[in-house]
Amino acid sequence: MRGTLGEVPAVHRAVLHALQLAEEDLTRQCSDLTEVELNARPGGIASVAFHLRHIARSVDRLLTYAEGRQLSEGQMAKLNTEMEPGEAPEEVFKELRDALAGAALRVRAIAEVDLETKRTVGRESLPASLGGLLVHAADHTQRHVGQAITTAKIVLAARSR
Repeated sequence: MRGTLGEVPAVHRAVLHALQLAEEDLTRQCSDLTEVELNARPGGIASVAFHLRHIARSVDRLLTYAEGRQLSEGQMAKLNTEMEPGEAPEEVFKELRDALAGAALRVRAIAEVDLETKRTVGRESLPASLGGLLVHAADHTQRHVGQAITTAKIVLAARSR
């Protein structure tokens, strides 16, 4: 509803806007957290840092499938480290920004490919389509944005006590 990116097909445009909104919302709501707060797990829930890393890395994985490729060993290795604490907020946000900027370029690069193009996901080669993967990337990102912001609010409420 921003009236921007008119040169990009509608589905791709919606994905690009979802990624832009994710970065804006996460920066606005989570960038003031300290390293301890970013990695806090109140009540055992996933940390804000997890959600930021998961967004960055899951968008990369989903776009890899959308491009018709399988995941690399490096992508698989990163998958297993998303819950690990210890990175400074600047590093976590840099990974997020870099991943979303790269994702925007990748979404634009496949803008002319038919959304019904068959794709497969994972080792089991589950059936998917390009359009389905793009929509899932946007939807999945927004779900984790909400979780990150909710967790940040819980952590910030504890700060003021």
